[in-house]
Amino acid sequence: VVPLPASPGNGYAGNASASATCPAGQVLTGGPVRLAGAAVPIGPGPRVADTRASIVADTGPATGWIRRPGAEPGPAPGSRPLPAPARPAEPPAAAEPGHWRPWRFRMSNDVWGTPVVDGNLLYVTSFEVHALDTGSGRRQFKTRDVAWSMAVAQGRIHGSDGPTLYALDASDGSERWRLNTDAWVYSLKVDRGTVVTGTRGGGVQAWEASNGAKLWELGGAQTEFETPEAGPAVHGDTVYVWRDARLQALDARTGTERWSYPIGDAASCGNVPVRVAPAEDGCVYVAAGTRVLCIDIAGGHVRWHFEAPAVFLSPPAFAPGPAVTGGGVYLADYLGTVYALDATTGQDRWRIATEQRQSNEPVLVEAGNVHVASGSALYTLDAVTGTPKWRFAAGGELVGTPVVAEGRLHFGSADHVLYTLDAAGGQLRWKLATGGEITGSPVARNGVVYACSKDRCVYALDAVKGTATGRGSAAPRA
Repeated sequence: VVPLPASPGNGYAGNASASATCPAGQVLTGGPVRLAGAAVPIGPGPRVADTRASIVADTGPATGWIRRPGAEPGPAPGSRPLPAPARPAEPPAAAEPGHWRPWRFRMSNDVWGTPVVDGNLLYVTSFEVHALDTGSGRRQFKTRDVAWSMAVAQGRIHGSDGPTLYALDASDGSERWRLNTDAWVYSLKVDRGTVVTGTRGGGVQAWEASNGAKLWELGGAQTEFETPEAGPAVHGDTVYVWRDARLQALDARTGTERWSYPIGDAASCGNVPVRVAPAEDGCVYVAAGTRVLCIDIAGGHVRWHFEAPAVFLSPPAFAPGPAVTGGGVYLADYLGTVYALDATTGQDRWRIATEQRQSNEPVLVEAGNVHVASGSALYTLDAVTGTPKWRFAAGGELVGTPVVAEGRLHFGSADHVLYTLDAAGGQLRWKLATGGEITGSPVARNGVVYACSKDRCVYALDAVKGTATGRGSAAPRA
């Protein structure tokens, strides 16, 4: 991938393909790969058909690359799994001291969403919540209940199977509390000891995270967009709710309204959900259809608003910095036009067209760059000037939000591939083909990249080398 000059049409010229050449030994495709010291080669995740067959037969290659939990039949449609005690911790994998190797853990059921890393455990939802050791990939425990919603905070796993809300000890899976919500939970968020849920039919509830006591409840919240990302948002001590055509800011502990603003109903907001992004500068940035507003969190005063020609599906992204006074606000509309607004005045600093974008994920602003996943391509722009830096085309629609860590950019695609690029220049460093579409967003911690795939596998890869590893590489720090 090479830098691309701007063109009048869309700000870019050329099309850097996902098959661009990278240094020898770093492109990971469907062929076998050998790990240092391994007797047999490993490869990408299995095809879905092969996965289903292997689950039934409980067969598969024992390469050390796959950390298998043993056969576990999935629940029948519409059924609820029977309660079972938390699984005991499995013995740690034998390994040379100070060495770490990539691993893959295969589930018996579908995997969805973004993995959560907390300490030395990785939490992933595959009907139940599974806790895996980040060093070895061994499962430490799994929950007894289905978790359609899940959040990990302050040493607890908060989950819901729909009508039930519960909290578990994040270290061993033991139950802390559980209760019936009297409605189906579609959204679950936690901050500063408060659990906030959105339930079907316009309900919003707040619960004490330590014991499950109900703090407050209200009805009549927006019912047009009952999805996890469009539900009530909690940030610090404030809950944001779209209700009665107004954006309301409520005290997280009491539910008392602090302020509200007439944001409009679904029709006046372009028939897309209102998205909020509280920022460290004391403002909450709101995308409401074609409008962007900057509202003072403390008093509810609108500092500025901006009008675009097309609706925004994703929330704004705030980035502090001296280049633009007071920082910048970045977002992309559904046509793929990227905007940079002055966070103090709302002035349009620059805008660049990419390609049609249906993602509800925010753009990523990191180290002076704006990374935008639009369609099947990743675009990188200079955050100050908007100058296009590079474009990388994958083989399918990009999934989730890219993550940048230590100069490398990781993202997944519907073409079943996890990509790692140089964040500054866009060069392909390595890629791994799995047996299914990557779900959610990858997570990068301590030199390791974690990702989930629809091939029912969770992957832990070396951020620099992918599945390759060399002697002397340090184990990831917990």
